[in-house]
Amino acid sequence: MHTINIGILAHVDAGKTSLTERILYDTNVIDELGKVDQGNTQMDTMEMERKRGITIKASVVSFDLHGLKVNLIDTPGHADFIAEVERSLSVLDGVILVVSAVEGVQAQTKILFSVLKKMGLPTILFVNKIDRMGAQSDTTMEGIREKLIPNAFSLCQVEHAGMKNASVVEHRFDWAANPAFMERCIELASAHDEWLLEAYVNGEAVPEEQVKAAFGKQVRQANIYPVYFGSAMTGVGVSSLLEGVAQWFPVNEHAEGEPLSGVVFKLEKEPSGEKIAYVRLFSGSLSLREQVKLQRKNGESEFEARTCKIKKLHALMNGEIIPAAKVISGDLGKVWGLEDVRIGDVVGEQSHLIKHFSFAVPQMESRIDAVEPSKDHLLYKALIGLSEEDPLIQVMKDDVHQELYIRIFGEVQKEVIEAALKEHYDLEVRFSETRTVCLEKPEGTGQALEIIEEGDNPFYATVGFKVEPGLPGSRIAYRMEVELGSLPLAFHKAIEETVHETLKQGLYGWEVTDIVVTLTHTGYFSPVSAAGDFRKLVPLVLMEALAQAGTHVYEPIHAFELTVPAAMMSKAIYKLSAIQAAVHETAMHNGMCLITGSIPVAATESFKRSLHAFTHGEGFMLVEPAGYVRMHGDVPTRARTDYNPLNRNEYLLHILRPY
Repeated sequence: MHTINIGILAHVDAGKTSLTERILYDTNVIDELGKVDQGNTQMDTMEMERKRGITIKASVVSFDLHGLKVNLIDTPGHADFIAEVERSLSVLDGVILVVSAVEGVQAQTKILFSVLKKMGLPTILFVNKIDRMGAQSDTTMEGIREKLIPNAFSLCQVEHAGMKNASVVEHRFDWAANPAFMERCIELASAHDEWLLEAYVNGEAVPEEQVKAAFGKQVRQANIYPVYFGSAMTGVGVSSLLEGVAQWFPVNEHAEGEPLSGVVFKLEKEPSGEKIAYVRLFSGSLSLREQVKLQRKNGESEFEARTCKIKKLHALMNGEIIPAAKVISGDLGKVWGLEDVRIGDVVGEQSHLIKHFSFAVPQMESRIDAVEPSKDHLLYKALIGLSEEDPLIQVMKDDVHQELYIRIFGEVQKEVIEAALKEHYDLEVRFSETRTVCLEKPEGTGQALEIIEEGDNPFYATVGFKVEPGLPGSRIAYRMEVELGSLPLAFHKAIEETVHETLKQGLYGWEVTDIVVTLTHTGYFSPVSAAGDFRKLVPLVLMEALAQAGTHVYEPIHAFELTVPAAMMSKAIYKLSAIQAAVHETAMHNGMCLITGSIPVAATESFKRSLHAFTHGEGFMLVEPAGYVRMHGDVPTRARTDYNPLNRNEYLLHILRPY
């Protein structure tokens, strides 16, 4: 059986979950349609998803489509979950992008489509809710062409839009019945097909099947975007959409003898704590009780590998997850036995088909506390569990003040974490106000030295450091001017590890980056010196050198593309300048103004909220991480979570305290 892996994306309230329900109902996977507002839909499993009617974590289900197996990965569509959208997209063969015929193309639609276009994924658009009051099929189609892609092409005609009896008539690839439709198909397809272009220009007759084949080829290459219309609530147009899925998306065919190559794209946990991995196979096959290689990227081009045994294997089949002895290429499998597995791990060999996930670093943080302080230790354990399932959750522990922090992408993620902790761990939590995460970089050069038994050095160790600015993006470069044999290797290891740990907090409490740290002096007394002497001394020496060098604080920024009505351009630029955003370019097109530039992350959310109001819903903004810029004047600080080596007396008081 041939397989297709597809996803459904949409802006919030476009009806994506309802469409999923309708597809599963029409393909006999479910016997009854659920409703989002009643919280009983098939794909939304987390309690918060059922309450809010938005899909947060990718769910997976399979159905049969005329002998073709379709695996449907239901992906989130909220802006805070774009990282999970990208992760899910990397294992798909095609995507259905849902647009509402009432609201039309929304800002979130543009964000989602920009990701699809960047990844080159074949995409079918489905215009939903044609039966709703206010639905406008022609206006929506114009909006798709103007705001998303000119090469969007409608494959059906809507009748009685905005009425309960709304229906669709599908265009057939038929010269006699639809000559204008066929001409337009050839125009679109010939832009990327030289043979078809030559035949078209020379006035040669092109058979209908060849037009259809050329059209399909360009859809699979993401050069043309078919558009279907319908209603998930009534089912109108959904059968045509499903025919399009089978017709236009690339199909996976299993080839025997290929090496195993797959990727982990989703994790779950058993009540026992054992991890379950969802794997997309690009080649080869997975078999029960087989020994497989598991590889993890630990650098730009380096991978670490280990071997695991598959203890249990399940496959997806017609809405069910069933035990399987084997899963073949092109398909998805649910795998037990991959110890310490993480999302993004490669099962088997590397392949050019595997798109390695590049997880963005969260640029906001918030303190999180258990409502019942006695459960703080349970909260930490629970957060670690959640972070293992979801790489987007980063947990930090302040052992000094007994506080927990999480790094996040947005406010909705707080609600997701809160709901997951309540549902899975029975923990109620509260959050502090969210703040932006800054960085520090050295301003100049600094040196410091502590020698055994000299001054008030209480440790059996000699350590000297020089710090200086590094190249942009170099992070921490650690170098040695001393001979490697000047210390036992265990002591060298202790020094280097402590350097990296200490630089997690600079002079203002932020992580230090783009710095060169050179070890200039070492010394020890045998046999009394221990690695602990170096671990305790390094923070004092390193921070003294850093204080001498000084640091600047840098805040994260986003690159933005802002589209507003031309009449609102001046107001938009004024508002941007008021929040220290930098405008780079402006351009006019069809009565709209495109403004590009950079904006502080700290100001992005408030600007987005005001944008809807001052543009009367016409403006939209796309943002992506664009690095950091230096801050001037009063800079933000972060409370230290260590014993503060910047204050020698305070530090030694804690470090030398007998326990």
